[in-house]
Amino acid sequence: MTTDQAKAVPSAPPPSPWRSGPFRLFFTARSASLLADGMLMVSLTAAVLGAGHGAAGVGYALAAWMTPIVLLVLVGGVLADRFTPQVTMVAADLVRMVAMLVMAGLLAFAEARLWQIMALMALSGAATALFQPGLASMVPRVARDIQRANALLRVSEAMCALLGPGLAGVLVAYGDVAGSYTVIAAAYALSALGLLPLRRLATARDEESAPMWRRLAAGWQEFSARSWLWGVILVWSVFGLFVFGPALPLGAALITEQHGGDGFGWIASADGAGTIVGGLLGMRARPRRPIVAGALAMLLFALNPLAPALGWSFTATAAAHVLGGIGFAFWGVMWATSVQTHIPLAVLSRVSAYDVAGSIMVIPLGRALAGPAAEAFGADRVLVFSSVVAVVLLAAMLCLPAVRRLGRGPADGSAPGGGPAAAATPAG
Repeated sequence: MTTDQAKAVPSAPPPSPWRSGPFRLFFTARSASLLADGMLMVSLTAAVLGAGHGAAGVGYALAAWMTPIVLLVLVGGVLADRFTPQVTMVAADLVRMVAMLVMAGLLAFAEARLWQIMALMALSGAATALFQPGLASMVPRVARDIQRANALLRVSEAMCALLGPGLAGVLVAYGDVAGSYTVIAAAYALSALGLLPLRRLATARDEESAPMWRRLAAGWQEFSARSWLWGVILVWSVFGLFVFGPALPLGAALITEQHGGDGFGWIASADGAGTIVGGLLGMRARPRRPIVAGALAMLLFALNPLAPALGWSFTATAAAHVLGGIGFAFWGVMWATSVQTHIPLAVLSRVSAYDVAGSIMVIPLGRALAGPAAEAFGADRVLVFSSVVAVVLLAAMLCLPAVRRLGRGPADGSAPGGGPAAAATPAG
């Protein structure tokens, strides 16, 4: 066979992530932590209300959990690159496990005061800030087919988002709130156990002895040097303020008013089902321009706030949420794969931290402003505005030349450094 003929032969597709023992461990760990996260909000609400602290107390507790994530996520990215993501994620899981066990003990054997709940939620939020940045840099370490791995993780996320609140609700209704926190602690413990064997993975640690601020600056340099990266995050920040922020509280209120509590539950389930479908599509589709394809799919998400704003029927609203879930999940797979295949592994956690910070920082502000905006203009008008802004922002994203030109990454389909098979002994 000549050299030209050899070049013409297509390369064999990378093996399924399921064939990788490290990926199976990581998938189990990630699913356990997602289930715990899904249970946490329901359990927290029940705990705060049951302790007599009212709806305002729920808001304070949620703020206590969210604030450390925003403030410390960049630190988490630095630590993950310095000590490897596996180390920081296991440590974070152990801290969250202890915080949940203490919460369970307070609820079972003492009168939980609001400041105690807030302190424990702040500790859990700080641990989450250490956990989150390492996720992106773990995927290329445990799977050669990075896109399929991200799609499988997205499906798991959707399923846990459906199962977690329901499981917490059952435990609270038929057991007690303390019991639900014990289950959450067990889920975080399972996550740590799944991640612990991955210490044998090859690492790309940042071995420099530079101070933290210089490491943050190095991460920012990698982030700001890629116009497609910071351009998307800039658009996404505005998206969080005007779309994600108002869509959940105002959409939930209008859907409940129009279709009742049961109707809202079914429509939320339809959104979750759409997310599962979007993740499965992300396993199959291999577009040449992943971010462009993801942004086009994300246009479907504009239907989510539009349906309750225009008072669509139950069937039409449920269908809109299915489509919105598909678009959101497919975008997530394309975006995560693009970041993980274009960014060097040694700085991927720090770059991911800037991604997380830029994406979530303004969402709480958008939710805080949603109520006053609805009182001033009407919830339906605010949601129509959100839908229009979503389309405009996605169109603006597609107008960025760097976004339109970005193709599949050089590591797409094969993890940097030869993939996990060369770095670790497969488990199982």
